[in-house]
Amino acid sequence: MKLDFSNLTDLCSDKLLTLCQEGLAGWALRKIAVRVRYSRGADFSGTCFYADRRIYVNLGRHLVYPYAMGTNLARSRSVGRAWYKPIYTIELQDGYEVVLFVFMHELFHLLVKRARRNTRQKESMCDRFAARFVADRFGAAVRDERGRAIPREVWDFQDVEGFVAGARDLRAARRPIPQYKEPGIARDEQLLLFPP
Repeated sequence: MKLDFSNLTDLCSDKLLTLCQEGLAGWALRKIAVRVRYSRGADFSGTCFYADRRIYVNLGRHLVYPYAMGTNLARSRSVGRAWYKPIYTIELQDGYEVVLFVFMHELFHLLVKRARRNTRQKESMCDRFAARFVADRFGAAVRDERGRAIPREVWDFQDVEGFVAGARDLRAARRPIPQYKEPGIARDEQLLLFPP
């Protein structure tokens, strides 16, 4: 996969590039362009363009960390005939985690399109995909509106990777897993501490 990457923030470009490459691993997108820059005032924002597979991630200069990012991770709840979705926050420790969350969210939009799924109303799934990656990579905590930690099984209840399985890179999936070998001697040889 060809990744055209640029970073116009003070964050380390090499680190951001590595994080984006980790997020892209195993997905068949051929080429993708990622632009990271400062926002004009918003805490963060992201945009993806399907036609040429471009992702823009905008990061607020003013953010104070840890940053509690509001998400759509919670299940919808109903009260009478109305329904609402509580806001769960994910605790992000620095700008790298914010950029990675927004990048993974926008990447899921592209994967939905690549997997030939309906692209409408996928914001909650995009947030779950991003939150799973950031929680696995950095151990980010998810909290409810009162600040209580939410167990993972409460917010991570959809098979989001399975939903976009059609966008998997089958060649990457077929690569053999390297087997660990003890260096130095074969299993049937004797190790001599004092050679003759």
